[in-house]
Amino acid sequence: MAMTLRLTDDEQEALRQRAALDGTSMQEAARRAVREYVAKATHRDRVAAAADLITDRHAEALRRLGE
Repeated sequence: MAMTLRLTDDEQEALRQRAALDGTSMQEAARRAVREYVAKATHRDRVAAAADLITDRHAEALRRLGE
C-alpha cells in the first residue's frame, strides 16, 4: 500500500542526512522507523497487560505486602 508522508523541511533534511549516513534510502529509513515504533508500542502494550494480569492474580498478596 502506498502512502504520502508529509514532513517539514527540517524533518526531511534530517531524514535525508541520517539515511545517507546509514547508507540507505529515505524510504527505507522511514519504513524502519515505523516498524520500530509499532514494535515498541506493541511491547509496551504486552508488558502493561502482563502487569495487569499479575496484579489481578496476586492482589491479595500485594495488599498484604503493603500493610
